[in-house]
Amino acid sequence: MPAPKNTFKVRLKSGETQFGLWLSLGDPSVAELCAGTGFDWLVIDGEHGPNGLRDVLAQLRAVGDKTHVLVRTRDDNRAEIKQMLDIGARTLLVPMIESADQAREVVRSTLYPPRGVRGVGAALARASDYNGVGDYLQTANDEVCLLVQVESMAGIAALDALLEVEGVDGVFIGPADLAADMGHLGRPGAPEVQEVVNDALTRIRAAGRAAGILTSDRVLAQGYVELGVEFLAIGSDVGVLRAGLTALRGAF
Repeated sequence: MPAPKNTFKVRLKSGETQFGLWLSLGDPSVAELCAGTGFDWLVIDGEHGPNGLRDVLAQLRAVGDKTHVLVRTRDDNRAEIKQMLDIGARTLLVPMIESADQAREVVRSTLYPPRGVRGVGAALARASDYNGVGDYLQTANDEVCLLVQVESMAGIAALDALLEVEGVDGVFIGPADLAADMGHLGRPGAPEVQEVVNDALTRIRAAGRAAGILTSDRVLAQGYVELGVEFLAIGSDVGVLRAGLTALRGAF
C-alpha cells in the first residue's frame, strides 16, 4: 500500500485556483468547524499562531479528510520539518526563504535519502498509519508538497534562481512582510507593493510552478484569481470571527 495521494499537489497542476483559509487560533474545534465549510484547503499557522507540535497534531486529527491541510512551519528548521511530516502533514509552507541554496536545503529536509536527508522513523509515525502503510518509505517522497514563502526584497531578487530548484512545488508571496520590507508597513495593498507582488506571481507561473498568496481584500483577491494563481487564501479564522462578531454587535 502506497502513501496517501496528495490531491492538493495534483490539483496545483490543473490550472484552477484552490481557495484556502488561515487557521491561527490553535484550536482543534475551530479547525474542525472550518474544515466543514467548503474551503479547498486550510493552513495551520505554526509561524505566528500558538501552534506547537502537539497543537498541529490535534488539528490534523480534527480536520481528518474533510479538506486538505497545509502546515506553515516556524522556519526552515530541519528537525521541525521532519516532525511535521511524521505527524501526518503532507504539504508544508516554509516561510522567509531568501535564496536558492536555502530552498535546496528545505527540499532536502522533506525527502528521504538518497534524494534528501529526512530521518527514517516512519514505523513509529502517524504519517505511515503507524506502520500500517507498507510502502510508505518508497512512496512518501512523491506525495510531499513543498511550498516556499518569499516575503522580502532579498527573496524577490533571488526568485528566478529559486524557481529553478527541483522539489519546490509552489511559491507563496507574503505580502505583509514584503510591504514592510519595502517601507509600507501595514499597507500590503499599496500600488508599489502590488506591482512587485503581481510581477512575482506572474514569474512564478511562467516558470511552471504554482503561485499563491493571502489577502482578505476581495478586490485584490479577484485580481489574483484573474491572474491565475493556483492557491489563494481569502481570509483567516481570526478575521472572520472578529468581523462576524463585530457586525452582529453593531446590528444591535
